[in-house]
Amino acid sequence: MRKRIVLLTVAASSVAILLFVLPLAVVAQRFYTRIEYAELESRAHTVVDRISDDVRDHEVPAVRLLNAGDEDTGVALYGPDGARQVGDGPPKGEWLVGATVDTGEVHEGDVDGDLVVTVPIIDDGDVVGVVRAATPGGDAASRIATRWVEMFGLAVVALIATWALARYQSRRLAEPVEDLARAAERLGDGDFSVEERTVGIPEVDEVRAALNATAARLDSLIARERAFSAEASHQLRTPLTGLQLRLEAALRTPGSDHTAAIRASLAEVDRLERTISDLLALARGTRQRGVLDLPALLTEVSQVWGPRLGDQQRELRFAVEPGLPPTEASTAAIRQVFTVLLGNAVEHGAGAVTVGVRDIGEAVAIDVSDEGSLPAGPDLFERREPDAEGHGIGLALARRLVEAEGGRLQLTGSDPTTLTVFLPAGARAGDPAEPAATSEASPRGAPLSRP
Repeated sequence: MRKRIVLLTVAASSVAILLFVLPLAVVAQRFYTRIEYAELESRAHTVVDRISDDVRDHEVPAVRLLNAGDEDTGVALYGPDGARQVGDGPPKGEWLVGATVDTGEVHEGDVDGDLVVTVPIIDDGDVVGVVRAATPGGDAASRIATRWVEMFGLAVVALIATWALARYQSRRLAEPVEDLARAAERLGDGDFSVEERTVGIPEVDEVRAALNATAARLDSLIARERAFSAEASHQLRTPLTGLQLRLEAALRTPGSDHTAAIRASLAEVDRLERTISDLLALARGTRQRGVLDLPALLTEVSQVWGPRLGDQQRELRFAVEPGLPPTEASTAAIRQVFTVLLGNAVEHGAGAVTVGVRDIGEAVAIDVSDEGSLPAGPDLFERREPDAEGHGIGLALARRLVEAEGGRLQLTGSDPTTLTVFLPAGARAGDPAEPAATSEASPRGAPLSRP
């Protein structure tokens, strides 16, 4: 690219210089030729002034009077008949002498390579003599050639300056484009870092801005897809393990009716499919917000996690305050938050697990607690690698989902463990509150606990 810019610039400058210099050279040739004729005519008039009185008196002037002050200039006096009377010139005057005798005017021309000027001497309106001044044409050609060399030198200097400027401009134009090419190559290699800088070239800056925007979108897209892969793997690992164990247990029981196991497995598969759909919607930002149907979610929690805790001889309890204000949130997001918190309680907790929902004024607090202990620390909700030990992906995912809904997730108790979700409460309805429920009310008739 740089070579093309330099070559094109120098070629364009060369054409422009040629189009300017060639006419100028022709004008210079004519100009300096005109100057030679003017100087020659001036010398001839000088001689005429000296010898005009002698010629009018019909006398032949002395040769010394024909000296024009220039050793290269030859001067001669011719009579009206065209014959040379005295001086340096051909014996018989050429057509220029005859033309001056006939017209009585000054004539000039090129005779055999010499520049010749003829000036008349007039007496009472008649031409009584002609002064012929001649100089070699090579002197004029030499002067013209000198001027041409000077113009050629200036043209070379102009081309060198153009070449230097073209190299500077090519570097200034090519470097940003080369940077863009390297940035595009890095983008293709998976480097989505954004370089915020301008070079002062509007077109290049626009391309860089578009490339940065593309890099940012790709970075966000791939980050979401990577997060989905990690989160889907984390969220599906436990239910898939449970499904596998259920099916293996059914196969190891000879002569048993597998209908119940198949139905339970199909229900688990439906939940897995819904989990994948929820995670895809959350990763791609297409989740639907609306009034959260909390009782339905609590019923689902009871149906899914009650049996799992029962398998460990642990209880699942609910403590839901009556008259809770409505809250707007994504059902898919809060379902995954419940999945993370209950899964954390099942895997890392101990004893009974209690899900409590209470009204704290401007927010609805959802507590998930168990009888185990969880050490508090600043890295509890930090995202870890999928194969790292600890809470890692789950709690980090839950906090991110809650914050995306305008709430927050906090560890409100470490011994026993209590994780609390705070969701902003909406306007309260004007209907009278539902009848008060006991502190361990089951949502929609779900069992309070399962042995």
